[in-house]
Amino acid sequence: MKWGLFGGTFDPVHFGHLRAAQELAGMLGLDRVIFIPAARPPHKTEQAVTAFAHRAQMVSLAIAGNGSFSFSDVENKRPGKSYSIDTVRFFSESQADTELYFITGQDAFDGIASWYQWEKLLSMCHFVVMTRPGCSHGDISRGLPPLIAARYTYDEQNDLFRSGTGKCVLFRKTTFLDISSSAIREILRRGGQARYLLPDRVISYIQENKLYAVSPQQGQG
Repeated sequence: MKWGLFGGTFDPVHFGHLRAAQELAGMLGLDRVIFIPAARPPHKTEQAVTAFAHRAQMVSLAIAGNGSFSFSDVENKRPGKSYSIDTVRFFSESQADTELYFITGQDAFDGIASWYQWEKLLSMCHFVVMTRPGCSHGDISRGLPPLIAARYTYDEQNDLFRSGTGKCVLFRKTTFLDISSSAIREILRRGGQARYLLPDRVISYIQENKLYAVSPQQGQG
């Protein structure tokens, strides 16, 4: 079995997240992509984050009906900050026969040396890095942060980096949808429309629960 672990704040989840997960599942032959909202994101200590229960429900609504997607609240079950290594360790121990692929964005991966126990984390699972728009193949092939580049060798045939631990880093392009959770929140705070940026059922949930200062009277257009 091959599972993708897709962590994030998902505040809110949107079509950019969903489309990328769908494409990566096909590219890598993943049997499942698990959406894992961060309960207490360690890199967002100065930013107010919507309550976990709301973000979890929005993810559940967004992925409903897709048999390749599932949801996990594992990070909310642990006390303290939501460190990726603890999440990967949980799935490694509970799914010993499953090959794990940790899905992240290029900006986040560029700063991986700031992640908690990042060296150990890289030895525990494969990393799939969603690249920025406009990256050429050559740019992707040289995409490892300098601090960790010496630990990997590039496998040109399979277009991935291999480490001595057997774990790989794969840089993959997905369809770029110029959507961000922060932009959606701002649109809603201004009373704008979010239709076609995220699923209608998520918009309805936002309206019903008055999230992001949107009122129930603001329809979906």
